[in-house]
Amino acid sequence: MEWVLAEALLKQTQDPRVLLRTLCRGEASAERVETLHFLLQRLENETARGVVDALPEAAREVAAGYLVPLLRGPRARPAGAPDSNPPARPRWRVLRAAGAALRSCARLAGGSSLAATLAEEVLRDLLAVGPAPGAEVGAEAAVEVLTAVGPCLRPREDGPLLERVAQAALSLALAGDGEAAALAAGQLLPELGRSGGAALWAVWGGLLAPGGPGRVGPQLLVLSALAERLLPAPGEREAGPDARRSVRFWAVVQAGLARAGDALTRKRARYLLRRAVEVSAEQAADCTCGSREGNGPSLFWWSENKKDELLKFWENYILILETLEGNQMHVIKPVLPKLNNLFEYAVSEENGRWLFHPSWHMCIYKRMFESENKILTKEGVSHFLEHYETKVLPFSPEFSEFIIGPLMDALSETSLYSRSPGQPIGSGSPLGLKLERFLVTYISLLPKELKSSFLFKFIQKMTSRHWCAVPILFLSKALASVPRCKALGPDGLLALRDVLQCTMITHQILLRGAAQCYLLQTAMNLVDVEKVSVSDISAFLMSLRQEESLGRGTSLWTELCDWLHVNESCFGRSSGCSPVGLQEKCSLNAYVKNLVQEYIKSSAWETGESYWMPDWFEAKLVALMTLLAVDVDGMRNQDSEKQRTQSILRTFLDPLLDVLAKLGTNAYMPLPKTDRCLQLLVKLLHTCPVKGSSTEADEVFTLLQDLVVSTTESISKFLLRRLTMNELSSVSDLDCCHLYLQVLTELTDLHLKVGWKRGNPLWRVVSALEIASVQYLQDTDRAQELTQGRQIQRVVSMAALATVCGATDQELELQLDPLDAGPTERFLASLPLNQMLQKPHPEDQSSCFEESSSRGWGKIASQYIHDQWVCLSFLLKKYHSLIPASEGDLLEPILPAVQRPARTLRSALSALTVLPAEHVLPVFHCMKLLVPKLLASSESVCIEAFDMAWRIISLSNTQLIFWPNLKAFVRFVFDTEVLAVAAEIKGQAYFKIKEDELVSTSTTRYYVNSQQHRVKNRIWQILLLLSPRFDQNFLSRIIDKIFQAGFINNQASIKYYIEWIIILILHKFPQFLPKFWSYFSYGEENLKTSICTFLSVLPHLDIIIQNVPEKKHILKQALVTVLQWGFSHNFSVRLYALVALKKIWGMCKTLQVEELDALTSVIEFSLNQVENVHGAGNARKNWQRIQDHFFFAAFHPLKDYCLETIFYILPRLSGLVEDEWISTDKFARFTDIPSHTGCLCSSSPTRLHQLKPGDWAQQDAGFNLGETANQSEWADVQKKIIPWKDNVPDLDLELEFQDRAAKLGKSINRLIVVASLIDKPTNLGGLCRTCEVFGASVLVVGNLQCVHNKQFQHLSVSAEQWLPLVEVKPPELMDYLQQKKVEGYTVIGVEQTARSAALTQYCFPEKSLLLLGNEREGIPANLIQQLDICVEIPQQGIIRSLNVHVSGALLIWEYTRQQLCGQGGTPA
Repeated sequence: MEWVLAEALLKQTQDPRVLLRTLCRGEASAERVETLHFLLQRLENETARGVVDALPEAAREVAAGYLVPLLRGPRARPAGAPDSNPPARPRWRVLRAAGAALRSCARLAGGSSLAATLAEEVLRDLLAVGPAPGAEVGAEAAVEVLTAVGPCLRPREDGPLLERVAQAALSLALAGDGEAAALAAGQLLPELGRSGGAALWAVWGGLLAPGGPGRVGPQLLVLSALAERLLPAPGEREAGPDARRSVRFWAVVQAGLARAGDALTRKRARYLLRRAVEVSAEQAADCTCGSREGNGPSLFWWSENKKDELLKFWENYILILETLEGNQMHVIKPVLPKLNNLFEYAVSEENGRWLFHPSWHMCIYKRMFESENKILTKEGVSHFLEHYETKVLPFSPEFSEFIIGPLMDALSETSLYSRSPGQPIGSGSPLGLKLERFLVTYISLLPKELKSSFLFKFIQKMTSRHWCAVPILFLSKALASVPRCKALGPDGLLALRDVLQCTMITHQILLRGAAQCYLLQTAMNLVDVEKVSVSDISAFLMSLRQEESLGRGTSLWTELCDWLHVNESCFGRSSGCSPVGLQEKCSLNAYVKNLVQEYIKSSAWETGESYWMPDWFEAKLVALMTLLAVDVDGMRNQDSEKQRTQSILRTFLDPLLDVLAKLGTNAYMPLPKTDRCLQLLVKLLHTCPVKGSSTEADEVFTLLQDLVVSTTESISKFLLRRLTMNELSSVSDLDCCHLYLQVLTELTDLHLKVGWKRGNPLWRVVSALEIASVQYLQDTDRAQELTQGRQIQRVVSMAALATVCGATDQELELQLDPLDAGPTERFLASLPLNQMLQKPHPEDQSSCFEESSSRGWGKIASQYIHDQWVCLSFLLKKYHSLIPASEGDLLEPILPAVQRPARTLRSALSALTVLPAEHVLPVFHCMKLLVPKLLASSESVCIEAFDMAWRIISLSNTQLIFWPNLKAFVRFVFDTEVLAVAAEIKGQAYFKIKEDELVSTSTTRYYVNSQQHRVKNRIWQILLLLSPRFDQNFLSRIIDKIFQAGFINNQASIKYYIEWIIILILHKFPQFLPKFWSYFSYGEENLKTSICTFLSVLPHLDIIIQNVPEKKHILKQALVTVLQWGFSHNFSVRLYALVALKKIWGMCKTLQVEELDALTSVIEFSLNQVENVHGAGNARKNWQRIQDHFFFAAFHPLKDYCLETIFYILPRLSGLVEDEWISTDKFARFTDIPSHTGCLCSSSPTRLHQLKPGDWAQQDAGFNLGETANQSEWADVQKKIIPWKDNVPDLDLELEFQDRAAKLGKSINRLIVVASLIDKPTNLGGLCRTCEVFGASVLVVGNLQCVHNKQFQHLSVSAEQWLPLVEVKPPELMDYLQQKKVEGYTVIGVEQTARSAALTQYCFPEKSLLLLGNEREGIPANLIQQLDICVEIPQQGIIRSLNVHVSGALLIWEYTRQQLCGQGGTPA
């Protein structure tokens, strides 16, 4: 058609130059520029035949004056053209036509002078393009010009210019992601490459230059575009590079093969690999590429003597890579054995060396590890670990790098460590065990000189990211299993320490503790003790949390002591040794003795006035190492007497004891020294007790107690002075106050253990501290103005008073006036509760360190209120008997806080509004004492206390806060006295406590085995267990809630429990049946599939009416109800209704209910129809499955009512996680379960316990997941559309192809469908039929003989007779596509790439060519370069691809729809 147009134009004028000038005027539309191109192309042909004189001058004028400015955009608009930029959508079409026209101009102009001039000019523009707006368009235009004139340049004469163009194009292709980069890589570089010579070498050198661009995607784009030049077939080779011999080339290919998230890049890499193998096989010549390391196996080699083996290896290799693209395990698993074969091919049986470079195998594993399918990732990791364990492979540095890199990255995924189906609870993770065996095997086989560096890198990798608790646990366990070897020095120990510090912060406590234990064992197994000192070991041990892992008396502590004992003489010299032993290695005892001395020693900086609390780290270190040294010495001298232990302990602690003994008398001792000693004392008392055993049996702790008790008087005097003599006056001093009160508490506990005596000096200090604190608080209450020092001392006094109250509460002998209310009690009872401390101005404005204190005033104020409630809790507990039930008319109470409980409870509510969650425990304790007394008289306040306390629980965001708060909440809300009073008055509190909300109004969907599901499951289990105790009165209040629970989105196990409890209730109380029937009449719009819960109850109607004398009326009601739901549109509802109908109708026939004879024919016909349904479709399968379901086939609501069914069988059959399968032996110790609960038997007497979980599980689809509510034409039937007779007014379905047979080959549709790459006749036949139906202009196939195939004809149903078919073989596709692009067609590929356009967003041009890929490989990488755009079909499912015929049909229909609706155009 275009050729005819050009011919007609030439006949209208004698001078073509006039016609060219005419076309160069006016708006530069796509149609005008395309017409100009066709005319120039026609003139080229005429000139070649000598028909028309050469038009070099006219061609130069068109090129320079019109086409080049047009391509360069509005900055250089053609002369005479209107001042308007072409719209964005047809812009690409204009550029395409202008580029083709420019190439024709260069040929018509003769020679290369015009091409060289244009190339020079545009190249300057291209190099000058920056990040300015419109730069992308300018670069795109420059590439179009260079693509057009590049083939006209001469390789020899224009060699330097070609080289510069190639370098600029390569830089653009590798640096950008826009259209210009794509054009440079897909069009310009291939054109330059075809010219060979300097341009090709310039591109090749730029791609592989050391330190050049490292972007794999763009590099592979360029390489695949130049594949024909870099990997030429035999007979095509010119003097050019051979990519097969380049190490850098294969490194880029390997990087592309494993590239995650970029399917197109992987396809290009596979294409290059396949072409290299094919070229090598065709050339039949040996070829070798070097190795990365220089002495390892080649990255690629070819030998004609081993051609068959090499072809087999690469065929399997590429097959595995292509299969992995599917991401479907059922497709991938059968191919994995070929991966084992690859290893067999790759290792020589003669010398055990690698024949193929191991990095090729790593590409496959890396691709599996980085898959978005976690099942595939787990399979890949397991396969790698298993294979290396079973087959010993030669050592390769790549393996070590791969383990530390991609493998460890994959192992960071927690889901990989889950148990396999069927594994018993408590068994280890299969992957974890494989990892352990693999690491042991691999490290054992490593050369001795490489073990240290590998383990060090492995441990460093564990610090390079934030690991979850589960992966770090199994990695640590695997490391701990490595056999002992001297592999880690100080750096390795430091790396292990970094693992503890950096990756243990937020993990779960139990898993974190286990990981710490394994890491300590790793250190003991792998550290070279001759390279590390005791100081290094102690610093490492400080990273462990003693309360989680290294507790004294544990097996790990004993193992550590034994290791220290065995290696004590081998450790390197410690920097902490005394000068006397510098030539000798420092022993553990010498190190600890020196450590204590250095810790106690005062430093010069301690004499200043500014003072900060010493860090606790040093005290923890000294205490830990001291106790370790004592226990190691005891291990060394097992037969020694107690005197030896006492002697070594005193040797270590003499400096500490000396300071503690002088605390009470030496007032000039530096405070940092005294506080450090007290810190060490606290840490010793915390660390020394043996975990899990009596302290009296521990000789070391007994001796430590005796030593500390001997210094009690001195310490207590010091504490009294510091706490009462106004020495604590700054905010930073509050840390010291906390230390002193902690020491006081420890001393009190210590004396309580050894026996308390009233003459004890500590008793006198406690008494004096109490009196002084009360006196100071009373004095400050009367003060007019409080300075900062007074406020701080007030906080100190209240904290001291709280500590005294806490200690007094533990020991009655400490209570000064146990019966009468003394001054302290009166003062505490009269305290203004919740009084906030006003932040005062500091007395000394120069005290700059106050502003940087770590404790804010808000924390100080909340701690003050907390201490008030600690004291009040002690007071309420002591005078609990004086708390009245109501305040009454008591005018002047002696103890106001006790004798006015309502006011105190309201103050407690106010305290909860200001205190943080970590400070509310004493308030909860007070509530526990007040609520039972006030529940009858002040119920509303008590209910408010319940609500407020629960809100506080929900705000507790850490485990250390949440669980203590929850425990206190349960103790005061569910206190026996509270429950008794609530049950007696039966007010609002009674129903709030006793009746939990069974029905949630939330519509949020929760998932199977989620925390919410498991909690809800436990609740219904308890209700089911207690159901025999429910009386009719109680049930009448909750029966509606139980029924309404059936309408909620519940998981299968919850639905079974609801149905079961409904059956049991109706069996025991048939009077609730009318209410049960009423729930069937809520209306289908509200019920949907939730009605299945109620229909599931009816198959057990025989159990429900077992004790009902008159059954016929109930059966009639049941039949009417079931028949109504048997006609539901929802398939699941119909199935449940039919199951119920079958069971109820059987009962009717057994009881011979004559009133229902009229329904016999209808019911019998319905049941026969469903029983005899034809075919093997889903309907028949589902009907059989639901009848075989355990709830209807094997379950008996009465006989199976036992502990085993409730807690073990039902959770197992309904798919709950194994943790929820509670076996009956867990109830063995509960001997007080009453017999009248109905659970006399612990195991089920029926065959229910023999069943296995089936594939039918009730799933509530929710209110929005059922069938569409309003289906106006649900009864439509299938019909065949006859396009030329169909007059349906719907524009989307209107296909107007009248007289198609008469217009064969002249369809109004201009769509070309290219199917040359498709192999299967069925797909070709289906496409032929689709193209004919929607009026495609032509279908291109690879071989016209396919139309004679019976499978093709079966699918095409004679469509090939009405549709033009063209044969284009796959090797000819490149030229065919280029020709169609010249004709103005847009080449569209159906492919998923990073730049793909969604089908729903793409607007098809009228002249569209649709290229369909191969069924398995898709579109080859070399043809992808020819695509103008890739279009992908949006998907919602898991399967990643559609059948090629289906994909093509979807795009053909979308093209047709847009053309019919007038939406077709040109995409942006």
